[in-house]
Amino acid sequence: MKKLLLIAILVSGLSFQNFAQQDTTKVEQYCRLIAFNKMLSSKVNIDVDYGEVRKYFQDSSMRDEETGKLKKFNTVVDALNYMGSQGWTMVNAFPVQEGNSFTYQYYFKKLFSKTELH
Repeated sequence: MKKLLLIAILVSGLSFQNFAQQDTTKVEQYCRLIAFNKMLSSKVNIDVDYGEVRKYFQDSSMRDEETGKLKKFNTVVDALNYMGSQGWTMVNAFPVQEGNSFTYQYYFKKLFSKTELH
């Protein structure tokens, strides 16, 4: 009889663990998109800074997640629309002058659950 009672307690205790709540806390993450014109072309180059540490020669160009190939954009608006389709919301945008040329920087934010982040 005691064995049956012990087994019943263990089984009921294990079933309650399945109903434990997961952490659904959302965390805001930011990224910076830098757009600059390609030389002798009407297309633009896009670099994205997600805030992670990179190696010295690591490329920061945007790549397709499935193929790993470099993402190509016809215009800055094309890149901004892509970021919006990925769930990012633009926070701020401004030009930065470097010598005689300008680069344009766009800041985005997105909500992630804590479980999505490493």
